[in-house]
Amino acid sequence: MGHRVLVAVGGGAAAMKSPFVVRRLLEAGYEVRVLASPRALAFTTETALALASGHEVATETRWFEPHGRALHLDLAAWADLVLVAPATAAALARAATGLAEDLLTATIVGGARQVLWAPAMNPEMWHHPTTQANVRRLKALGHGFAGPVHGAMASVGEAEGLGRMVEPEDLVAHVRRALAPKDLEGLHFLITAGPTREHLDPVRFLSNPSSGKMGFALAEAARDRGAKVVLVSGPTALPAPFDVTLVRVESALQMRQAVLDHFEQSDVVIMAAAVADWRPAEKLPEKEAKSGREKTLHLVANPDILAELGTMKAGRVLVGFAMETGHGLERAFAKVKRKNLDFICLNHPTQPETAFGGDTNRIVVVFPDGRTESLGLASKRELADRILDRVRGSIQQRV
Repeated sequence: MGHRVLVAVGGGAAAMKSPFVVRRLLEAGYEVRVLASPRALAFTTETALALASGHEVATETRWFEPHGRALHLDLAAWADLVLVAPATAAALARAATGLAEDLLTATIVGGARQVLWAPAMNPEMWHHPTTQANVRRLKALGHGFAGPVHGAMASVGEAEGLGRMVEPEDLVAHVRRALAPKDLEGLHFLITAGPTREHLDPVRFLSNPSSGKMGFALAEAARDRGAKVVLVSGPTALPAPFDVTLVRVESALQMRQAVLDHFEQSDVVIMAAAVADWRPAEKLPEKEAKSGREKTLHLVANPDILAELGTMKAGRVLVGFAMETGHGLERAFAKVKRKNLDFICLNHPTQPETAFGGDTNRIVVVFPDGRTESLGLASKRELADRILDRVRGSIQQRV
């Protein structure tokens, strides 16, 4: 990714999680350094933070080095983003008033390009009018906030409330969003994800192994780049992405209705769901008892949602997905023409490193004029951004 993130660890109990925040950021591809306040080291250690980041930790004792350089200015110049995690009420107050009396606040005041706060404190402290006034002032200065969220507090016996720091994995998503280019701002995306289930009776159904990860990655990437996103998903085990309108459905008919409900407001539609081609002609109201050694099912075709949208496309960008177990290029090219698509994403879920449920995929983009473009093997999140780059290209061609 090439972005540099400075994790500034404030003096709260949530500092115990800061080494995990650092590791998750490194795993996501960011270059990471750590700054720790003196009070933070009451809850974690320099050693833990240094091991997590692979670099020496910036502390108050190293603020002004013998060679005369000011550490807070060097850190501010180095970082693309300063993530304050955890952020205490005291740190918010000092930054809001420009009181640069400690290394953390001095780094922010000393020219930090972008600041993202992850507050963690007692609910009473978070809701206090002074804290909220400081938050408003920092937001007015262009600072971002991730949380806090509702959850259990660190103190033994303390009730749950709004004040818990966002979990490390979710903080990575907030960082990714903060650093993403906002080149899709103002656009409305409609994205589908996951499988559908076609019930034979209340407990049996026809489906496929789609995890929904590709569609969810597309929704998160579009959101991060400034778009408003509606995600229509079949049954998955994935948590709802923040700041995305999630519509959960089960069957192909339900997915069709949800898509049509949001189609008119959409500028871009990406159909990444693995919609069942067939459904039982009849759904039994009760579980059917097992009898005999054979069972014949009467199936009827589900509507082709993507083809239907192609007839209503107007000026929208319309993208499909094609899953094939063989070569598939000829079929994908036929689909992109027949369904009036801007392009289709061909993938092979039975090949190594591209299996259903995995975190990586290999995609070939097929255009209506016969051109193909390999996006290579990459994580589904990386591929999502590469697909959105092609969506942006289609939009630019319309201007």
